[in-house]
Amino acid sequence: MSISLLLMPLLAQAAGTIGSPYASSLPLEIIEKKNDEARKQAQERAYAGPAAPVSRKGCMDLVQSDPQGSANLAQEALYEAMGRERVRAGLCLGAALTVLERFDEAREAFVTARDATEAEDHVSRARLGDMAANAELAQGNGAKALLLLGPALTEAKASGDDRVLAEVQIDRARGLVAVDQAEQAADALAAARVADPENAQAWLLSATLARRQDQLIVASGQIETAAKLAPRDPAVGLEAGVIAMLSGDADAARRSWQSVLDVAPQSPEAQTAKTYLAQTAPDDGPERP
Repeated sequence: MSISLLLMPLLAQAAGTIGSPYASSLPLEIIEKKNDEARKQAQERAYAGPAAPVSRKGCMDLVQSDPQGSANLAQEALYEAMGRERVRAGLCLGAALTVLERFDEAREAFVTARDATEAEDHVSRARLGDMAANAELAQGNGAKALLLLGPALTEAKASGDDRVLAEVQIDRARGLVAVDQAEQAADALAAARVADPENAQAWLLSATLARRQDQLIVASGQIETAAKLAPRDPAVGLEAGVIAMLSGDADAARRSWQSVLDVAPQSPEAQTAKTYLAQTAPDDGPERP
C-alpha cells in the first residue's frame, strides 16, 4: 500500500479541524487543546505555586476531594487575610475554582493572589500570573491569556528562574497559536528550549508546531529530543508516530504508536494510537484460493 493511501484515513479524520492532519488528544496540544486537558494543565500550574494557607487546615488537601469546601475555606480566609496569607488563600481559591471549572472566578482569584505578592517575589508573581492565564487558555481565550502572560514573562525574566521562564514561554506559545500567530509561537517555544533545555514539553510542542507548518525534518529532530527526555510519555510517542507517518516511514510510525500502548495502555493517547494502528494496518494482499 502506498504511503499516500496510508495517510488518507488520518487526513480524513481531521476534516474540519484547524490545519491538523490528525485528531489528537495530546495533553499539551497547542492548537486544538481539548477542554479536559486544558483544565488539567490549569490545575497542574496551580499546584506549582506557593504553599497552601497553613492556618486553614486542609484547604489544598480538599481541592480534589471537596473543591467546593476548599473554595469556601479559601474565600473565608480571603476576607481576613493580609500579606502572604492572602496570597496563599487566593492560590487555594483559584485551584479549587479551576477544579469546579469556574474559570473566570479562578482567574480573578489568581490575579488577587498575584497582586498581593511582594514586588520582589518575582517567582510567585510569575507563577500566579501564569495560573491566571491558564484559566483563560482553558476556555480557549488566547488573547486574554496573552494579556496576563506579558507581565508574567517580565516577572519570570526578573526571577532568574529558568524553569519558570520556560513554563511562561510555553503558555505564551499556546496563546499565540490560539490567535493565529504561529511564527511568534515558534519564537516563544525556542526561548523556552533555551531557558530549560530539559523541558520535554517544550520540545514536544515545538515538534507539533513544526509538523503543522510542514517542517518535518525540524519536527523529527525535536520529537527525538523530546523522546530522549521523556521516553515513557505517551504524548511524545503519539506525536512521533504522526511525524514518522507524514515523513513516509509507516513502519516507524506504527512502532511509535505501539509503544504508546505498551507504556500507557489506559491513557487517552493509547486510544488514539489504537485508531491509528487500525487505520494504517498493512495490506496483506488478496486471499489465496
